Amino acid sequence: MNSTADRKSERGEPFAVRAWAEGRMVFVHLADGRIVGFPADRFKILSGATDEQLKRVEVRLNGYALRWEELDEDITVPGIVEGRFQLLLPQTSALRVADRTVEYRVAPKTAGRKRRRREPSI
Repeated sequence: MNSTADRKSERGEPFAVRAWAEGRMVFVHLADGRIVGFPADRFKILSGATDEQLKRVEVRLNGYALRWEELDEDITVPGIVEGRFQLLLPQTSALRVADRTVEYRVAPKTAGRKRRRREPSI
């Protein structure tokens, strides 16, 4: 048994057992069974990487981080799961994943905010 993995599991901290890239998407298989994916373009260094460079991702530090040796880039798994990215996505984008195009739209920053109620004019 891996005592570090056991401690992380007890604390509820997510950690990776596997990572891979398909096109411009990076996927992380977590120890709890979830698979989390994110666009490489959400990180400065990864956004400039080729698809081949992205594929050379490694799981390091007992599943705590992803490492791209050639790019000298490390990203923490808890940060990925919590959605802490460096860059915003464009308002509309398309990703190429597993021989299909996936389109998505990012909601404007005002999405989900309550509107102020205007006072009636007298």
